[in-house]
Amino acid sequence: MRLICVIALVVASVTCRADESAWKVGVATVTVTPSQPMWMAGYSGRTKPSEGVLSELHAKALAIEDSAGTRAVIVTTDLISIPRPLRQQVARAAAEKYKLDPKGLLLNCSHTHCGPVVKDDLEMSVMYPLDPEQRQRVESYFVELREKLIAVIGAAIEDSQPAKLSYSHARCSVAMNRRLPTKDGFQNSPYPDGPIDHDVPVLRVESLDGKTLRAIAFGYACHNTSTGIMQINADYAGFAQSEIEKAHPGATALFVMGCGGDQNPYPRGQIEWAMTHGKTLATAVEAALLPTPKPIRGPLKFDLKEVDLPFEPVTRDELLARRESKDGYEKRRTEALLAEHEKNGKVRENYPYPVQVLQFGGDLTMVTLGGEVVIDYALRLKRELGDGSVWVAGYSNDVMAYIPSERVLKEGGYEGVGAMRYSNLPSSWRPGVEEQIVTTVRELAERLRK
Repeated sequence: MRLICVIALVVASVTCRADESAWKVGVATVTVTPSQPMWMAGYSGRTKPSEGVLSELHAKALAIEDSAGTRAVIVTTDLISIPRPLRQQVARAAAEKYKLDPKGLLLNCSHTHCGPVVKDDLEMSVMYPLDPEQRQRVESYFVELREKLIAVIGAAIEDSQPAKLSYSHARCSVAMNRRLPTKDGFQNSPYPDGPIDHDVPVLRVESLDGKTLRAIAFGYACHNTSTGIMQINADYAGFAQSEIEKAHPGATALFVMGCGGDQNPYPRGQIEWAMTHGKTLATAVEAALLPTPKPIRGPLKFDLKEVDLPFEPVTRDELLARRESKDGYEKRRTEALLAEHEKNGKVRENYPYPVQVLQFGGDLTMVTLGGEVVIDYALRLKRELGDGSVWVAGYSNDVMAYIPSERVLKEGGYEGVGAMRYSNLPSSWRPGVEEQIVTTVRELAERLRK
């Protein structure tokens, strides 16, 4: 009788491990290149719409389902941002059409500065001098983009089939810290002694027999600002994806933007550099595919929580004083804030900031953070979570502003304070936001582990 029990336990254990390794994965791609000339996002100095298309922009979806039927979908986009309204509308539609839990939907953008303006009420009225025709094109593109994102999620789910998941990583040296300390403060300039994270995490999707490579999701923490030409293109991240797909016919490459808020590609300024950096990153991905990968097992768990990050308080009198600024961006920003104060009796005091964690058994933890997150977060979270492989992505689910660490906030400069002038957010973040964010990540990760 005891022997029978032992055999039963062994069989149950083997079956459990087999189930944990049983994945269904689907992948799909859609082109999201604007069909007509549009104002390009990212650089405030532009004075005219785009002039043609150098390379197509894409949105790609990876639907991952474990043996219990729990499903998450990772959507990567060759876009400047994911505005909060876009995330909300896509998540709501995916829940209704495909029964996808919104907490299991990850929307990430590459932050290319050679793509179209994506409708975002936080910055459209401040940063871009849009005439009525261009504003209408932005409105129309938003609707078209939303429907394409909903559709590509459905296509990936429809494509689901048994698969193997595994993880590996390599290094790439394209990025350099861009916060150069000077006697006049921190300048946006190459700073080779500043913090960086050259890690290139790679999640590979293969057929069950291991003979067919179906998808490669890879990440890197660096601004997509290699070039500022007036032709639509996806910068180095787009060229990297193209190189990988050329090297692996039939496979889909998905770029996941990391915490590159204070990282730039160097050298930069010419389209040739974007192509070179893309090839360099693709080479790093190829290097990551060489070692024996780490199998990724289930179960799949995820959670998403919004934490209220506080702004420094601003009074109406302070806004009236700021309205006298000769800076056009600051003036337009202040006008928008005064209108908000007139309507609500105050300006917003905090922002609902998204923090998301996806756990693949004990093998991989993926942390996603909203906004333009600086590198300190990735370095800290990988150090502190440190149980199994940890992948940290910024620019996810809502890109509303730069997210400085406590260090960067104290130092000031563009990422700490200056960039807020291009939005209608009222002021800089209050001290303590880093601890709020990291504490929330820890809470979600520990809850999922239990």
